[in-house]
Amino acid sequence: MSLVEYIREGRIGYITLNRPEKLNAISDEMSLALCDALYAFYDDEEAMIAILSGNGRAFCSGADVKQRQLRPKEELKKLGGPSAREGNIRHPFFKPPHAKPIIAAMHGYCYGVGLRIALYCDMTVASKDAKFQVTEIARGIDATPFWMMLTQRGAGVFADDVCFTGRVWNAEEAYRVNLLTRLSENGEHMKVAKELAEQVLNNPPLAVRAMVEARRSDLEHIEAKAYAIRPRTLHLSEDFRESALAFVEKRKPVYKGR
Repeated sequence: MSLVEYIREGRIGYITLNRPEKLNAISDEMSLALCDALYAFYDDEEAMIAILSGNGRAFCSGADVKQRQLRPKEELKKLGGPSAREGNIRHPFFKPPHAKPIIAAMHGYCYGVGLRIALYCDMTVASKDAKFQVTEIARGIDATPFWMMLTQRGAGVFADDVCFTGRVWNAEEAYRVNLLTRLSENGEHMKVAKELAEQVLNNPPLAVRAMVEARRSDLEHIEAKAYAIRPRTLHLSEDFRESALAFVEKRKPVYKGR
């Protein structure tokens, strides 16, 4: 069973995060599988648009804390962050061989890296039961890319709110502040995403791809700026490790500001 599945029905490709027992938390292996599935979609000449969703009770609950954030400190230092060097999900979004649109269809949890994946997608659909969070701030690592991407989508002071407080917000609030293209009833997110995909498919593919290229080019510029100004050692702080340990041990963290 693949951690990320890709199939095509007609002109729509379906990319599915498939680690439901872990609420589709992203591990190094799953990140590689997602990249492979995205490239499979781009290489599929019959697929004109894709819908990216999650199996089980959630779209994606974020990073696999045990596997990524509790790496030995020397490994974190060598890697430059919690993520492995291979399987960087930025690459298939910002350097695709063919710029084809992707719709994120979300339900349940959409936290941390799951939110980032959704923000990379060109359009977003969520059911009313979806919940969102920039978990990076609570983990003690850099949330600058999230703040800049949320601001780019017109969220304004809402981005300040959720990036400073680290609070959870729901799909209806996300829709009100322009973070969603469509809002669906519970359990209807895939149906609504497919309807949206069919609307896009009514247009000439090359014109649609030009829009994808323009949007992602702007987003890539924003992310490059965010990475240029970000603090570079937060993943080595005591607070970062304490946050990850507290999460795994199901207790309240004790931060020391170092």
